[in-house]
Amino acid sequence: MSIIDPAIAVQRLPRHIAIVMDGNGRWAEARHRPRSFGHHEGVKAVRATVEACIRRHVPTLTLFAFSSENWKRPQEEVGTLMELFMKAIDREVDELVANGVALRFVGDRSAFAPALRERMDHSECKRPAQTRLNLNIAANYGGRWDIVQAARCIAAGVARGDIDADTIDESLFDAHVSLADLPPLDLFIRTGGEHRVSNFLLWQLAYAELWFSDVLWPDFDAAALDAALADYARRERRYGRTGQQLRHPA
Repeated sequence: MSIIDPAIAVQRLPRHIAIVMDGNGRWAEARHRPRSFGHHEGVKAVRATVEACIRRHVPTLTLFAFSSENWKRPQEEVGTLMELFMKAIDREVDELVANGVALRFVGDRSAFAPALRERMDHSECKRPAQTRLNLNIAANYGGRWDIVQAARCIAAGVARGDIDADTIDESLFDAHVSLADLPPLDLFIRTGGEHRVSNFLLWQLAYAELWFSDVLWPDFDAAALDAALADYARRERRYGRTGQQLRHPA
């Protein structure tokens, strides 16, 4: 049963949720299974979360699937993750599109095998007739990389004469980072009990609300999401103003 009050569902729910899906390995180890088993179970939690966001009318969901630092993990685990990516794309994309999900991958694709890059490109070309959810998969992504690539793009524009250096401000910079065309990030969720952002969406996190859950990712379900959404709906987002200013605008 949902713990979200229907009366506040529309105006108080986030327009953009980002999730660090942490805990797959520990979930598997607690069951004396290989870490790869946890990653496979984590795919089920992704499916449940996508379905829950569609039901709650959350328009944008960004999932941290593979960070730029994850290449440091054991080669066998990295190989398993790459294989899982390809199988998940092959298996899930058509169903996602049929349910109104527009899929996008964000991050540096150059490190991926050509076959995986081709699958990413192909899946992004499949667009739903009516978009109910923008689903972004951050793969080989890092928040610092995102900021650096935006700076490089702007610098190139200045060098070409397309951008006047004196006009560079937060708004212009914001237009060059990943996901600039989507709603600003409202709610950041991290599962698995760790309390850090791990180089995820650093620019976009500036005014996001943070929610940390002890639930390991394979156990994250609609009820766990609802707990985060209910907490978010109770928060007062002031953006530098006082609570009184929000309650009694001039």
